[in-house]
Amino acid sequence: MASRRYGRQKKPPPGYEFIEPVLEALETEMREAVNEPHEGKRKCEALWPVHQINWQRSRYIYDMYYKYKKVSRQLYEWCCRQKLVDKALAAKWKKPGFDRLCSVHCINTRNTNYGTTSICRVPRKCLAPDAVVQDQLTGCRGCASGPGGYNNIFGNKYGQYLAGIQIAREEAAKKKGKVYIARKEWTYAMDFDEVRTSKADAKSTAKKVEKKSLDEESWLGGAERQKKKRAREVKSGGDGEADDEDAGTGSETAKRVKNVLDSFQTE
Repeated sequence: MASRRYGRQKKPPPGYEFIEPVLEALETEMREAVNEPHEGKRKCEALWPVHQINWQRSRYIYDMYYKYKKVSRQLYEWCCRQKLVDKALAAKWKKPGFDRLCSVHCINTRNTNYGTTSICRVPRKCLAPDAVVQDQLTGCRGCASGPGGYNNIFGNKYGQYLAGIQIAREEAAKKKGKVYIARKEWTYAMDFDEVRTSKADAKSTAKKVEKKSLDEESWLGGAERQKKKRAREVKSGGDGEADDEDAGTGSETAKRVKNVLDSFQTE
């Protein structure tokens, strides 16, 4: 297991063995990126692989939980506590228009000289046809949502969606009657054709997965619980009693107000 803290570690939740090979491969990539010589590179460019691997690791676990439902909520929260997922970045991915965001640093207007977001947040249709842009911090080519945007926002292997690639390989193996076993050396796509086919296959698989707006265990799932509670009350006849009580309370209040007004008029 790729340990994120020193000291004694608790056993990870069930299901960790499903994502462990990919996380170990990304941990190795991170170690190599940190130890790679920086000669001939700009100061900001030397840190691009670190930010890109962090994005890819967070996106892998995020997609496995929210898009493909392959890991449990308990495991996802454990990964967040172990700093395997960038929680601030994952929270932004849930919002419309930020589904491909490369870093929360890019949308903070205090980080730029002119009080604006990074150049990578500008849609491609708003740029010149031959314009090539890259964010100074992450090396992102463009993470704005909408048509015409880049699917691979970094233009290298760190921009691949590893969850989709793994799911597509599992589906292909299942059709052949085999079982796909994830390995560290098979983490990335072999070529562009596999990237393109995996995107289509994983998209069809994600459509088959039943999705809920919010998890009931989450503190944000209050509306979902209230709906179910009202449905149970309707079945048990509790709604009718509650309405009668409310009606009785309202009539009593109206009588009190009328009596007070009458007393003022008599005086």
